[in-house]
Amino acid sequence: MAQVRVYLEAGTKRVFAGALAWPGWCRSGKGEDDALAALAAYAPRYGRIAKLAKVEFPAEAPAFTVVERLKGSAATDFGAPYEVAKSDRTPMTKAEADRAIALLNAAWRALDLVIARAPAALRKGPRGGGRDRDEVAAHVLDAEVMYARRLGITARMPDADPRAIRSHREAIVAALRRAAPRRTHDPKIWPARYAARRIAWHVLDHAWEIEDRSTLA
Repeated sequence: MAQVRVYLEAGTKRVFAGALAWPGWCRSGKGEDDALAALAAYAPRYGRIAKLAKVEFPAEAPAFTVVERLKGSAATDFGAPYEVAKSDRTPMTKAEADRAIALLNAAWRALDLVIARAPAALRKGPRGGGRDRDEVAAHVLDAEVMYARRLGITARMPDADPRAIRSHREAIVAALRRAAPRRTHDPKIWPARYAARRIAWHVLDHAWEIEDRSTLA
């Protein structure tokens, strides 16, 4: 059975469980058990991301080892894993950075593929809410402008043009590579490990949302 190190981030209403070595593999639930169950349920889905990245992913059901518990905040309860784990502050080797970036690039690739196949109008929630496809895509880009700034680079919302988006992502990857071997003490700057996990989580969370709210599900 594959052993996967995870952290838990607990707010008052929601708990996130995240796989520390697998950027983007992070799900939530009402409690710790629910969050871990959701993480396990998404293993096959995340396995397809690892395959895109050409990173070997465990074929068998994972066994989670909780190595850190973090106190969440209003952001946690709102729906985003927000807290930085202690292990996130450890500098990355070149091999670790290459692997994390491969998985992040795969997450972006998965999002692009989903957007290309999804209908413009997505199924609404039970109360008629929810963004449509292009609004979700724009939201992801808008968030990544802020994420880029947390890596110490100036960024503006790119045009919805594949070349502009590719250039924007390349800038983020370059910033991750620069940050990888360093230990930051600036609270405004994200450590590379955390940045890779947070950005990949947001990309995949919305890629999977589009899948689930379209005829792709």
